[in-house]
This record gives sequence, C-alpha cells and structure tokens, in this order.
Amino acid sequence: MMTQGLIEEMRPVALELDYADEAQTVEKERTSESVHERERHTKKDQIIALYESGVTDVAQIVRRVKARPSYVAQVLQSEGLISGYFDLYTTTAREQNVYTRFFRNVLAFRDLEAARESVQKIDRLYNYFERLGDRAGQHQAMVLALTGKNRARWSGKMEEAQVFSEWLAAH
Repeated sequence: MMTQGLIEEMRPVALELDYADEAQTVEKERTSESVHERERHTKKDQIIALYESGVTDVAQIVRRVKARPSYVAQVLQSEGLISGYFDLYTTTAREQNVYTRFFRNVLAFRDLEAARESVQKIDRLYNYFERLGDRAGQHQAMVLALTGKNRARWSGKMEEAQVFSEWLAAH
C-alpha cells in the first residue's frame, strides 16, 4: 500500500487518539480542582462557561462535562448561544426545517390517549404530504413518529411507544 493510502487509513485512529488525549487532559484538570469548586458549578454553568471561553464545538463540550449532546445543545440554545442544532432528544418546538411549523405541538405520549391522538395528527399530515407528492414532508412525519416511539420507550412508556411503532410499521 502506498504511503498516502496508509495515512488516509490511519486518520480515524489518529482522531480517536486525539480525543483520548484530550479526555485525559480534561480529567487531570478536573482532579486538580477542589471538590468544593466542582460542586459549586452546575453542568449548565460549565457548559456556558466553556462555550464563552471559546470551546464552541458541542462534541468537545460533551466530552468535557460528561453530558448528553442534546442537553448541551438545549442549554446553549436556551441561552441564545447557538441555533439550528437538533437531534432525537432536542425539542420539536424549535425551527429545524421548513416542515417544523406543520409538526409543532403534535408529539405527545403522556398516556395512551395522547399517543393515539399524536399518531392521528401525524397520519393526517403524512396523508396531506402524500396528496401533494411531497416525499420530504412524508419523511418528516415518519421521523416525528420515530422520535415519539423512541422518547416514549426511553421514558419507560412501552404501550405508548407501541402506538408509534405500529404506525411506522404500516407506513
């Protein structure tokens, strides 16, 4: 194999090693802090402080404060420091794309009835986009149903998750 090929093949390994080195450095910095100082700062405070100190990559902040990416993004968005970040667990109320306004306040799974109503609304929107020939809109409906299924499941609401799952299986 040529030298350039070997370099390209090893690049992902090098990136992981960089992250591992960074994690060790951060851990050393943490152990040098007094316990009192660490307890005084909430994760939210740490996230904001890191961002304001110039660490703007969500992944780096996640590694340093040992928090979920969606939590870091939620904190930064609520403080007005970033916009446009979304994943499975960030709120569906924020503008993510042109379809967000159609799906605002549609997702609910507090009980079986709420999950069923949510799926009915998703189904109506899915059918609306189908009539328009808008495959991206239909896809967004499916993404929202998957989001509902996963959020319900991870909240321990298996029956509610099943409502979303059954709709997804039918589409």
